[in-house]
Amino acid sequence: MAKHRRQTNTAARAAAATTALAAGAALIAPAAASAAEVRVPNTPIAVQVPGIETVPGIAAIPGIDAWVPSLKGASADGDVRAAIARVKALPGVNNVPGFNDFIANVEKQVLPAQAATSYSAPAAAPKPKPAPKPQPSFGERVVSIAQSKIGSPYVYGAAGPNAFDCSGFTSWVYAQAGKSIPRTSQSQAYSGQQVSLSNIQPGDIVVYYGGASHVAIYAGNGQIIDALNSGIPVGYRDLHMMPIHSVVRF
Repeated sequence: MAKHRRQTNTAARAAAATTALAAGAALIAPAAASAAEVRVPNTPIAVQVPGIETVPGIAAIPGIDAWVPSLKGASADGDVRAAIARVKALPGVNNVPGFNDFIANVEKQVLPAQAATSYSAPAAAPKPKPAPKPQPSFGERVVSIAQSKIGSPYVYGAAGPNAFDCSGFTSWVYAQAGKSIPRTSQSQAYSGQQVSLSNIQPGDIVVYYGGASHVAIYAGNGQIIDALNSGIPVGYRDLHMMPIHSVVRF
């Protein structure tokens, strides 16, 4: 009876020891790391790199399946730029001969192309402002003012703004252009700069008759504008309608 108890106790101790040993082994053995084989193409050289297979978008890196065979047939969707950055950060990739050079070449080929697709053309250069219109000459202003009074009545002794005699008309027009000239036709004939008929310009004053008794404004194209006489309103006339005394420029 005592011998049986000794055997039973011995068996119990052996079973307990076996259980403890199994438990200890479970604590000591490390858990298998999640890793993928990175193989140098066309060589037997391979390195286990933990985490490389789970990098998001890694299959989108061109040529990666030649280095990580387990990625063959995987969906090539994802952000190549982000995937390359994550792969380069894995410590184990430095142990794979030539892998870093492969990644560097992919960066040269892929990343500039991506940058080009996101490039936005510079804003169009602003259109140049149109050149300012040339200001009219003094003579052109004189003619324009004279034209504005075409149709006004002739009244002896009137000097505008609604009725004129000949010298009243010329003196009023010049005053509106900013230049004061004598009031009478004779004074106008002998006050300005004498110019030849061949050099006449729009805005010049044309003096008529031997006694300089009539004046008009040269409008160009062989025409004058004047206040001729009673019953005839201010209007265009032919330059040679009357005998020319002189041409005067102020």
